[in-house]
Amino acid sequence: MMTFEARHKLTYGLDYKGNVCGDKHAHPGLHQLELKYWLNPNQVYQSGVKDSQFKLSNARSICLLDCPTPLEDSLSWVCDYPEGDIHLSMDDWIDRNYDYYEILTLGMKNASLQLQGPCYPVIFPSVNVYWSCQYIARASNASLRHWKQMGGVDIKEDIVVDKSIHSFINSRSSVLKRYMADIGKAWPVLIVCGGLLPLFLSVVWLLMIRYFVAAMPWITVAFFNILIITVTVFYYLKAGWIGNDAISPIIGDHDPYMHVFGRELNHLRAAAILMTFVMVLSILTSIAIVRRILMGTSVLKVAAKVIGEVQALIIFPVIPYSILAIFYMVWISAALHLFSSGQVVQNNCNTNCCAYDLLSEKVNCDHCCGYSIRYTPHIAVAIFFHLFGCYWATKFFIACSSTVIAGSVASYYWTRGETSSEVPVLPVFDSMKRLIRYSLGSVALGSLIVSFVESIRFILESFRRKLKVTETTPDSWFGKMVYHTSQGCLSCVEWTIKSVNRNAYIMIAITGKSFCRSSAIATELIMNNILRLVRVNVIGDVILFLGKLFVSLSSAVFGFLVLDTHKYSSGHNKLSSPLLPVLVCWTLGYVVATLFFAVVEMSIDTLILSFCQDSEEHEGTAQFAPLLLMETLNEQNDMQRLTQ
Repeated sequence: MMTFEARHKLTYGLDYKGNVCGDKHAHPGLHQLELKYWLNPNQVYQSGVKDSQFKLSNARSICLLDCPTPLEDSLSWVCDYPEGDIHLSMDDWIDRNYDYYEILTLGMKNASLQLQGPCYPVIFPSVNVYWSCQYIARASNASLRHWKQMGGVDIKEDIVVDKSIHSFINSRSSVLKRYMADIGKAWPVLIVCGGLLPLFLSVVWLLMIRYFVAAMPWITVAFFNILIITVTVFYYLKAGWIGNDAISPIIGDHDPYMHVFGRELNHLRAAAILMTFVMVLSILTSIAIVRRILMGTSVLKVAAKVIGEVQALIIFPVIPYSILAIFYMVWISAALHLFSSGQVVQNNCNTNCCAYDLLSEKVNCDHCCGYSIRYTPHIAVAIFFHLFGCYWATKFFIACSSTVIAGSVASYYWTRGETSSEVPVLPVFDSMKRLIRYSLGSVALGSLIVSFVESIRFILESFRRKLKVTETTPDSWFGKMVYHTSQGCLSCVEWTIKSVNRNAYIMIAITGKSFCRSSAIATELIMNNILRLVRVNVIGDVILFLGKLFVSLSSAVFGFLVLDTHKYSSGHNKLSSPLLPVLVCWTLGYVVATLFFAVVEMSIDTLILSFCQDSEEHEGTAQFAPLLLMETLNEQNDMQRLTQ
């Protein structure tokens, strides 16, 4: 319920009293009145005039059930909420199409003809655009003629009436709120396509690696290319470049000749262009690695043998998956509350916008300022830390899962794959116990360092690109200094991330040492065995990366298919854009795939690092390596293949 209220506040606008449209607790009761309508067309016009001090947020607006349209043979009115001497219930007011002009006193009618209310003429047709009534700059000639015959003041007929509301609806803050509301509406899709589907596909992929290891690299590459083409085509469809299925900001039935576009469509088109480049690059990369896939197959065979021997590894990722699922549900709920936690306050303005007050029974010019949701700087900081906390928590759970898997595989390696008195029958659970008892702090520190450093990299990269774009004076020594300094910092950050990666968690599981010490040991082992590792590890990582993309792209495709149904493309649950929910499905699918694919990934890396350490400790000859691993990592064969 609380999540619904938060989404409600993000989706609908405020009336001139500061009520959220559709709020059943508002006075008067606005339950089901979810559309925001601006009563005075001249105020809408004035807010759209260039350099005007009047803002649309200060214009008189009320909440309606549907957008009013002009009549062909008479003049229709939309009157203010019934109160004071207007003895009508809200239901009667709605049944009368918000029109009680005929029961007004003479003074009220004169004020209405001056566009001061309490009733206002419906001169322009309007359409429901994201739960706000968008004026269409196409005045009804019949209604305008009746208005002039009654002695009404001049009403501005200009495209500015259209553009003013359009600009308000498509402001960056409004689009961001709608995107967050989309997440709240699409939560069943996120659970199914972002959680359950990648879980099923990841388990199936692990089982196929176990039993059909030779065919899996080819299957993964083929399906990956098919899926990335499918996602790109979906973006083109929703962007309107293929077919007639483009997203529309208009909710409900409307004139088919009426076209209204918003920022969401531009974002989809940008995503379609980006996916086109990614698709072309991915296909070319897949073609380039086809000849080297056989090299990666031998490494996957070793991992498949380990998974077959330590069968609990296939089931183990369900534990961190369940923890992450609960965490994400709580996190998304908290995010919706944070984005909707602004305070409804009256604007500060010096505008003279007189309107008839039904309670005081006179025209009032004192309280003309509208209401808006004001966010404090503390909320912005809280949102930033909330996002960073999600990223860190995700890294932490993945690191814990990786460390447990590495400990299990290391136990398998150092006992030559045999059960001994020193290694328990269930190495996975023993590895979990060691993590909780000895290594939890090291893993938390490592995930924090990686999250913090990657955040700095993102900020520096954005800063560097902005400098590159805005730098117009090539001889500016300050600009060059800042630009090259940011490049140097980025290089340091890249080196840190490459050093402080999953190899440190592997050495934590093998040696039990602290995070920093384990990272140093892992880096030294890799540098001493770089030639041996290049061929084996790179191709294996590419295949596994394509596998993760295969699972996450499948989640995105199914998310697109579900969000394209009638439930999410029309009516109350209509999404402003499928872009963010699909990206969230893609991200969640990738995180879930990372948890499960870590079984293979960490198995390979743990076996390789264990082999390298085994060789270091026994003067270049590994003593504990299984036969299949010895054949794969035989140094003489490696050198011959590298030379070829």
